[in-house]
Amino acid sequence: MSTTSLVLFNKPYGVQSQFRDDSNNDHTTLSEYFTDKSLRVAGRLDATSEGLLILTNDGRVNKAITHPPKANAGRKQGKTYLVQVEGMPTAEQLDKLRQGVILKDGKTLPADIKQLSEEDLPMPLWQREPPIRERKSIPTSWLMLTIYEGKNRQVRRMTAHVGLPCLRLIRWSVAGFELEELAVGEFVRIHLDSTKLRELGVSN
Repeated sequence: MSTTSLVLFNKPYGVQSQFRDDSNNDHTTLSEYFTDKSLRVAGRLDATSEGLLILTNDGRVNKAITHPPKANAGRKQGKTYLVQVEGMPTAEQLDKLRQGVILKDGKTLPADIKQLSEEDLPMPLWQREPPIRERKSIPTSWLMLTIYEGKNRQVRRMTAHVGLPCLRLIRWSVAGFELEELAVGEFVRIHLDSTKLRELGVSN
């Protein structure tokens, strides 16, 4: 039985989702962590965002994750984020995010969202460097937000639109793959059998 593999990487803050440095900023690139030049990123993550980044050397898997077939464009292809926002969300603000909000490039699809206490976060979080710019007079809260599309900087724009500025953004899962206990800056390579490939919409 043929197998293929992909890499789950807990991308630190300040790392670009690319191997080549073509910018004039202080961000590092994936070349600091990987020497395998056959790997390609399956779904970018902003330099100022953290968490799960998937890499693969299989173009079929890359396409299935970034542009899932319509038959698979359901919950397993969703992207889930842990979002630290400024302020305490109201029921009305959360409902707006669930229903979809109108951004400059169109209305977002309905999202799954729930508010979490720090104790309810799915894993102990690492200290971000640099720390968030927190205003002592304003409390912060955590949301778990799942979206089913990929507009540019979508989560940040969605929360800002309803009056909840994003302070920290961590991607927890993509297409059914989760960050789990992977430490920041570490990665794991996993093998996909024919069953998992079919779940992603990849035919052998």
